[in-house]
Amino acid sequence: MRRYGKHTDEDDVRVRPNRKGNRPRTSIRPKHEDAAEGFVLTVDRGRLTVLVEDRTVVAMKARELGRKGVVVGDRVAVVGDLSGAKDTLARIVRVEERSSVLRRTADDDDPFERVVVANADQLAIVTALADPEPRPRLIDRCLVAAYDAGLEPLLVLTKSDLAPAEKLMESYGALGMPYVVTNREELADGDAAARVRERLEGRITAFVGHSGVGKTTLVNHLVPDRQRATGHVNAVTGRGRHTTTSALALPLPDGSGWVIDTPGVRSFGLAHIDPSRVIHAFPDLEPGTEECPRACSHDEPDCALDRWVTGGHADPQRLYSLRRLLATRERREGD
Repeated sequence: MRRYGKHTDEDDVRVRPNRKGNRPRTSIRPKHEDAAEGFVLTVDRGRLTVLVEDRTVVAMKARELGRKGVVVGDRVAVVGDLSGAKDTLARIVRVEERSSVLRRTADDDDPFERVVVANADQLAIVTALADPEPRPRLIDRCLVAAYDAGLEPLLVLTKSDLAPAEKLMESYGALGMPYVVTNREELADGDAAARVRERLEGRITAFVGHSGVGKTTLVNHLVPDRQRATGHVNAVTGRGRHTTTSALALPLPDGSGWVIDTPGVRSFGLAHIDPSRVIHAFPDLEPGTEECPRACSHDEPDCALDRWVTGGHADPQRLYSLRRLLATRERREGD
């Protein structure tokens, strides 16, 4: 009698009938204890570029991984030809446990979540102060995704030669997150890149932003020996050629950190976000939720956070910021 479950023996091996030379199929997977450690740099149509020690290797997923996805930033185990020579191909046999996962959906009605990057610890949200105009709703959505993933946000404001940063920062000052203001002249002489680079040292930073804000131009200045194509985007409509078509991990020149450039986004869906996790990014407010009613949305008459703030435990602007971010989960980015 065939047995199923965890306790199996050789009688449980499945054999395909009527096929000559067919090897028995077993649930036992090879451990690949001799596999090398790798870091995924980019993914392109099923082929992955992986950094193994000091060389890049082209690899593909091994069959035993099944449908498990491999994304930029993943730490993986690699076997096969690891020389990095032309026309060689290695296999990724294991994806190590991820320390963080940044996700998004195409829109708020899309149940299918997409992993943007793995193992990042910082999210640089790049937005122009003009040409094109800032999109606060998109910034808010990126912030929610960062807080949900456990990433620290960094706001990078470009083109300050066209508009001041003060007005936009009035909306985000209460969040206390770091930010860097740049302009095109400072990019040209290297000052802007130097200031941004200070915020990246010792970290894996994913860069996000919609097309035309200067994200990839900034990345090109941060990592000048690995230029990525830039292109024109209509300043009025925000439409244009998306010049970054796939995520790419790049090491900073001094080896002190990593930059992951991601494709420009027109929207950042939050269908996958559990709003209850966003409160973890507000340690001054989180203790006040202990008296909240069950499944509190933190924006209803019985929410205990109002009493918490009235009692002087937190700044009212912090509660306003939390509620604005939670509300963006219910609003479309263009609303």
